[in-house]
Amino acid sequence: MGAGEGTGVDGGGTYLVTGGAGYIGGVVAQHLLEAGHRVVVLDDLSTGVREGVPEGAEFVEAGLHEAGRVLDPSFDAVLHFAASSQVGESVVKPEKYWRNNVGGSMALLSAMREAGVRRLVFSSTAATYGEPATVPIPETAPTAPTNPYGASKLAVDHMITGEANAHGLAAVSLRYFNVAGAYGDHGERHDPESHLIPLILQVALGRRGHISVYGDDYPTPDGTCVRDYIHVADLAEAHLLALKAAAPGEHLICNLGNGNGFSVRQVIDTVRRVTGHPIPEEVAARRGGDPAVLVASAATARDRLGWRPRRADLTTIVSDAWAFARAHA
Repeated sequence: MGAGEGTGVDGGGTYLVTGGAGYIGGVVAQHLLEAGHRVVVLDDLSTGVREGVPEGAEFVEAGLHEAGRVLDPSFDAVLHFAASSQVGESVVKPEKYWRNNVGGSMALLSAMREAGVRRLVFSSTAATYGEPATVPIPETAPTAPTNPYGASKLAVDHMITGEANAHGLAAVSLRYFNVAGAYGDHGERHDPESHLIPLILQVALGRRGHISVYGDDYPTPDGTCVRDYIHVADLAEAHLLALKAAAPGEHLICNLGNGNGFSVRQVIDTVRRVTGHPIPEEVAARRGGDPAVLVASAATARDRLGWRPRRADLTTIVSDAWAFARAHA
């Protein structure tokens, strides 16, 4: 892909990527660099890793509350990924999520206002919807998050709407569920790991003895939960397209997903095929708050952003994740 080709934003801009040492932020930063932009990554490395910052990006080790010392009128936009994002942790440490996600985002918005930076793409989450009444989930679905993580992200969405209405911010929030796969040297390396595909790959690598299947009696074709998986490179392309999508004073909210879900058992079987390894599984009790099916409707992203996922098949997603896992074993 040439500079700017297919990305929705021409080369030569200057962008701040908060959380750019993390998985998704790093892939988006890499896409921005490949499109010919100047990229500054702001990350406190509390969960990100220094090697996750793409070569060619400028790196500032700092938290969101220090964004004011980085931002100036030369920046065209901010892409905001920095957040605490563990659902389970948010239940036992809600104060951390209000402080980091809400307080940090408030400080970032203030710094953007003072610097005159009036364009924002926010990494939101479909966890803002909670238990969905309809599937696929549209943006008009009621927002009723079931944990402090989802609640904190929804609070930031409300904050952004107010900023857009009052101060002319052009903003897009992208809500998505399960991001997976890898892009070059950028893949998942969370510690602790909680995502299904890298956990199964750890079994293939011999790092764990089995994968736990939390419930096999759901009202789905094979009894296991169904989730919407999106390739991280498709996700990154949506973020670049979103940079041009919003008008001043508008806060556009778009779901991102493939529109088709895969069950836990389908994911396990795909990993078996891709890796050639047996993946022992053990059925465990259901986890509280796990809906049977979570699939997002991406119609708004198609219509407003012109976004089409190009790597929607599960084999591609798993194969890319497996290549990264082996390279970093």
